[in-house]
Amino acid sequence: MRIPAVHEIKRKFTELYPDYPESYFTNPARRVVSKIRELWKRGKISELKEEFLLKLMQEVFTEYETPSLKRVINATGVVIHTNLGRSPLSEEAITQLVCVAKYYSNLEYDLTKGKRGSRYVHVEEILKEITGAEGALVVNNNAAAVLISLNTLAKGKEVIVSRGELVEIGGSFRIPEVMKWAGCILREVGTTNKTHFFDYEDAITENTAMLLKVHRSNFALVGFTKEVSTEDLVALGKKYGLYVMKDLGSGCFIDFSKYGYLKEPTVQEVLRAGVDVVTFSGDKLLGGPQAGIILGKKELIDKIRKNPLNRALRIDKLTLAGLEATLRLYRDEKIAIEHIPILKMILTPEEELLKRAKKLLRKLKRAIKSFTFELIKTTGKTGGGALPLLELPSWAVGVKSSSLSPSQLQEILREVRPPIIARVEQDVLLLDLRCVFEEEIPLIVRAFKELEVYGTEKV
Repeated sequence: MRIPAVHEIKRKFTELYPDYPESYFTNPARRVVSKIRELWKRGKISELKEEFLLKLMQEVFTEYETPSLKRVINATGVVIHTNLGRSPLSEEAITQLVCVAKYYSNLEYDLTKGKRGSRYVHVEEILKEITGAEGALVVNNNAAAVLISLNTLAKGKEVIVSRGELVEIGGSFRIPEVMKWAGCILREVGTTNKTHFFDYEDAITENTAMLLKVHRSNFALVGFTKEVSTEDLVALGKKYGLYVMKDLGSGCFIDFSKYGYLKEPTVQEVLRAGVDVVTFSGDKLLGGPQAGIILGKKELIDKIRKNPLNRALRIDKLTLAGLEATLRLYRDEKIAIEHIPILKMILTPEEELLKRAKKLLRKLKRAIKSFTFELIKTTGKTGGGALPLLELPSWAVGVKSSSLSPSQLQEILREVRPPIIARVEQDVLLLDLRCVFEEEIPLIVRAFKELEVYGTEKV
């Protein structure tokens, strides 16, 4: 079989898509030739029919034109899914983000004075208003917030941390390594499961600068355990003139225990306990764009702001726009819960999820005959290293196929548009409805219709 040359495929592409210049098709033409050669070597084709070639060219060009970063449907039941972009933004945040992205803005321009201003003023006052903090600063993520705070307040000095709080977050990013790059000297105290007040006090030397408490966001210690409260560490810090800092990881402004869930320390509570500095994420439980928020004593926040690292770690205008709009919703807790998707998903009642699952089940059964669908009671997770012990009661639609294994079906659903990310449990593919938006239900049904009509055979 003769494999066409790249220039021949390019010419065909110009005929197929006349609105594009020929130079645009060099890469797609190479991809088409490569796919033809691969299929021929595998014995999948013995002759190149024109109909097949045109279909292959269209598929390759569609893939070439599709952005790498794309929307997916989260049917995993994991709300703050790190791999899937963590927290979806509210409509208010999206509107503000688009406005700032499309037009010029007063990012670093003081409209009152008519001269250069600071980008941080756009979120500083609202953060102070919501939390009661004296000062506020925002950088590009929480790891950066921890890094710059440690570097500013404890460079070259010892920082005392409980051994049970030396956590590792996603991507093998560890607290000891952050401290090392911040120029601090780690002084770990206690044991993995037990750290006492005297462990901290006995470790204090003339070279100690800070007592650091790290919230175990992504795991929990249970059983024979002991830890020192934030309030006690604050008292110890005052006694010896040391900074006390708390890394909350997934910071939240709402007390989830009021809604029947496990208690998670809020940012406001930590500040009221008297810590000098608290750091946390702007996304995750907060529900905004990815950012690292630093709150605390004004004089210390001012020091951190002046650190040259701040230039490298600062957030851009789009993050500021989305974050400010998200924070404004927190002026009223009820409004925040109604408008911020992450909060709404976590607090959605089980009966509402059952209703949603029944709706999807009904539509799938009515339209699709080649798959078996059933209603399954399940549990989801908060995800994102937040509330690790919290199980979220949920409902899912289970999918079975006589010709495909659950893992094969899972793989195929990742290739539909938009991709559907599901999970497999007990040899059944589950479409958990907790994180599926109402407008995505028809998209799921459409995807299964296409599988039924066109089959699952890949080119």
